[in-house]
Amino acid sequence: MNSSALPWCFMLFFLSITFTFNSFSSSATPDTYYDHCSSTVLGSSSKEVRLAKFPLPRTHKGYYTGGDNLLNQNSYSYYPGFSNSIFLRTKAVYGTDVIGLFKVELVLAFQVGETYREQRPRRSSITFELNGFYSETSGKLCVFGPASTYSKDGGLLKLFGVLKLYNLTKSTNVTSLISGTLESLSSDNEEAHFDTISMLFLPQMNYTYTYVSEDSKDRFYGIDDPVPQSLSLSSLPTQTFCSIVSEAVNQFNLKYSKGCNISEKKCNPLDKGLGYVPSIMSLSEIDCSEKEERMRVLVEFPNGSYVNYYQSFNPNMTLIGEGSWDESKNQLLIVACRFLGMTQSFADAHLGDCSMKLSLRFPKVWSIKGASSIVGQVWSNKTQNEFGYFDKIMFQSARDRMGGISDVSSLKYEYTKIDLASKSCPKPDKSKTKGKLFPTGFSYDMRVDMSVKKSKEEVGWGYFVPISVGEEFYQLSNSIGSEEPSNFNTSGPVSISYNIDLTLYMGGLHSSNTSSRSYDRFEALAEGLYDDETGSLCMIGCRNIGSINDSLDCEILVKLQFPPKNKRNADRIKGSINSTREKSDPLYFELIDLSANAYYSDEASIWRMDAEIIMVLISTTLSCVFVGLQLFHVKRHPDVLPLTSLVMLSILTLGHMIPLVLNFEALFFQHSSRRSLLYRSGGWIEANEVIVRVVGMVAFLFQFRLLLITWSARRGNGNQKGTWVSEKKVLFVVLPLYAAGALVAVMANWGDNNESDAVMVSSSFTSSLTSYKPHSLWGDLKSYAGLVLDGFLLPQILLNMLWNSRERTLSFGFYIGNTFVRLLPHAYDLYRAHNNFHHYDGSYIYANPGADFYSSAWDVVIPLGGLLFALIIYLQQKFGGRFIFPRRFRESEVYEKVPVVSDA
Repeated sequence: MNSSALPWCFMLFFLSITFTFNSFSSSATPDTYYDHCSSTVLGSSSKEVRLAKFPLPRTHKGYYTGGDNLLNQNSYSYYPGFSNSIFLRTKAVYGTDVIGLFKVELVLAFQVGETYREQRPRRSSITFELNGFYSETSGKLCVFGPASTYSKDGGLLKLFGVLKLYNLTKSTNVTSLISGTLESLSSDNEEAHFDTISMLFLPQMNYTYTYVSEDSKDRFYGIDDPVPQSLSLSSLPTQTFCSIVSEAVNQFNLKYSKGCNISEKKCNPLDKGLGYVPSIMSLSEIDCSEKEERMRVLVEFPNGSYVNYYQSFNPNMTLIGEGSWDESKNQLLIVACRFLGMTQSFADAHLGDCSMKLSLRFPKVWSIKGASSIVGQVWSNKTQNEFGYFDKIMFQSARDRMGGISDVSSLKYEYTKIDLASKSCPKPDKSKTKGKLFPTGFSYDMRVDMSVKKSKEEVGWGYFVPISVGEEFYQLSNSIGSEEPSNFNTSGPVSISYNIDLTLYMGGLHSSNTSSRSYDRFEALAEGLYDDETGSLCMIGCRNIGSINDSLDCEILVKLQFPPKNKRNADRIKGSINSTREKSDPLYFELIDLSANAYYSDEASIWRMDAEIIMVLISTTLSCVFVGLQLFHVKRHPDVLPLTSLVMLSILTLGHMIPLVLNFEALFFQHSSRRSLLYRSGGWIEANEVIVRVVGMVAFLFQFRLLLITWSARRGNGNQKGTWVSEKKVLFVVLPLYAAGALVAVMANWGDNNESDAVMVSSSFTSSLTSYKPHSLWGDLKSYAGLVLDGFLLPQILLNMLWNSRERTLSFGFYIGNTFVRLLPHAYDLYRAHNNFHHYDGSYIYANPGADFYSSAWDVVIPLGGLLFALIIYLQQKFGGRFIFPRRFRESEVYEKVPVVSDA
């Protein structure tokens, strides 16, 4: 084809594409705003300058129904919340010639999800870019615009819709609700057509708390018993009001009154037509004011035993509430309003019937009857004959969701079953366990993951976690164990309480049929006695047996036997759960056998630290030997002293000096929990610290002596000016190199912390026993200093290149030995990483991750680099400092050997 014809071909191609796209768009694009919105909000000419202050909130969160042929509400989402959530964001607002009328640009986004079409993942979310007008006077809004999605055959599909919203008023309260619809502008026979989507939004403009004002708090009292002692806001770990329900979902177990028949309507807080009685409740925050101590919440009563993060929003099981904190009684008071006017559409929904009341508090005393961090009650202020009345319902948190609440000093655990446990369990024979060591009540090993068996057949799994030991609470947040109080008396058995949670195959508790893989929960609290001289634990347990308040089965005996810690191959932890009822009793269950692997972290850490401190002593002693070899070498060959790099010797000297300057115990064991681990080891730290310091001091003095005589040799002879010039050149090379490396370490630290913050935000709805700790900049710089020390031969290599010397400046034992000393920790770290050691807890002495770069990659790269440097030194001392360069560049300087008189 003639090249001159190519431009015409491209022009015809683009014209055809443009014509096709315009033809497609014109069939669905609306002609004017007035065709679709004039009956809702009359438009007007707008001004060009955007308003700095918006009459609408920046964002609105809402929920939708409908549009099933367009939106797959069952698509999987990686984000917590309701699967039918939508977000309305205000992009820009312009004034008009009409007062109270504004031109607006909005974005309507349906929640992100994933669907699979043609075996490929596709985004199921759809975002509409909308333009139109908002009338502040009438509270109505009408906008229209396009969106893009994928068609059934996988192609790009252009959508057009018109959004109409009502009740966008200036002032709002708990009964205010924004409702509206999104309608397709495509004809019914077009692929871009979608069914009408109805939606509702929770208003945010000028919200006024009306039901929980100071004057209305008295309505909560007068019908209930006095409120038990509760924790104040200031005593909570977070000490903030908005943290009470700050998680994405806060689940609570419901407990109905004894006289309540849960099949009756008066016991159900929801409409009986839903066909179920809820067993759980959840609270999620809408917005909160820390200053006013006011909040808005979603109160949900889902159908199931747990809250599904990705379920669809259902107004029939959800209420909108507003709450405030009552300082006098230390509890959160909530008034909740129901959704009314609900049909199949959200368009006619409104809020009313605010007769449901809730109170929520943090109990000051825990016991075997209840060890939840949050408890409360739900009731109706209607009379029994009124529609919507229900009996009072108690609720409690499903777990200790307030992380760190056990640290609160005013929180107490009240033992009530200790005498019964003492009578139910025979006293162990201490003569059989003489000389054996067992875990203390506060150690990490008291937390056990159990395998559950019955009749030698596995029927489930679960865990045992201590709640309190003696008068102190067990600290769940500690990865090593709970710190033992200084005044704790360990002589004899100690009172202890446990949270027991077992997951059993359906029928595993009351039947031998375990073929079904459906699961059941066995949740219980237990308290009793633990003897750390025999490893024997015996407790009385109380388990929940239904949704009726105070329905507990406390005729349960729980036993555990821990194996000794000072045995090389520890036995398994063994135990049992036994019902003390008669076999004819409906609550009786067969004996449950428990077993678990005993991996004692404290003992393993102590053994590891014993080995590591020996390795530190060996390494430091070898350093003394290798520096001594160099001192002996320069004494026999004093003429090589001026050729030794002062930068290299300074790096090595600082490497020995810094550990001596910094306190040994403060360097490695900064936290009290880590110190307690050392105290349990028998006090070896005091003796070995002295030995490490003495040997380290000798190594430092040897290294400093070598630096001093090298410096003296340089200064004592005026003919060695060339070596000073070369040393300065080395310094000019390595200083920018080291500075650049430090800058990279700082940038990497900044990037890692930013990425971790993003991960924390995306997973903030989950709770964990441990909290994330960001990378310390000082820690990363210390690790980088260790990397510089690993490459201590670099300045000598550069000096050899500049001076082009073949002299044996460094003895073979010095540079090979010190390279070996620097690289051995990386070999040990590889071994440690592949031998099931616990994660870094600050107790590492040798190959400390806080003193160098340690990972599978670094443990290979750094030794290879160190060996390469040692090989280069060897070849330089044999073939010349510039052996790697072409021959014509090797003899640019002439070295004249000048005798040096040693003052050694």
